[in-house]
Amino acid sequence: MAKYMLLIHGDEQRWATMTPEEIARRDAGHRDFVAGAGGAIVEGNRLQDADNTTTLRGTTITDGAFLETKEVLGGYYVVEAPDLDAAIAMARKLPELAWDYNAVEVRPVWEMS
Repeated sequence: MAKYMLLIHGDEQRWATMTPEEIARRDAGHRDFVAGAGGAIVEGNRLQDADNTTTLRGTTITDGAFLETKEVLGGYYVVEAPDLDAAIAMARKLPELAWDYNAVEVRPVWEMS
């Protein structure tokens, strides 16, 4: 089985203004995703806000995300799947895709040997 990283991107300002009902729906969606994935999930976590980021570029260290973008990385899952199509099918079940200000990137993991 190959490993794929499902990277959850979105608008952090919009996440901060989600209603309690939207948060409950999102959190329930993640519980459903984990339950439905069975043993395919290797790891997954929500990330702290982007203002807690430290970026290294060459010899320079800066506080905060390096790129000035609207979307930030909010969390991830590492999953095992037989192929990219299966990983995409899993990613389609993530609750963030119910809102138009989010995206999920599916990227194969290049495992170090």
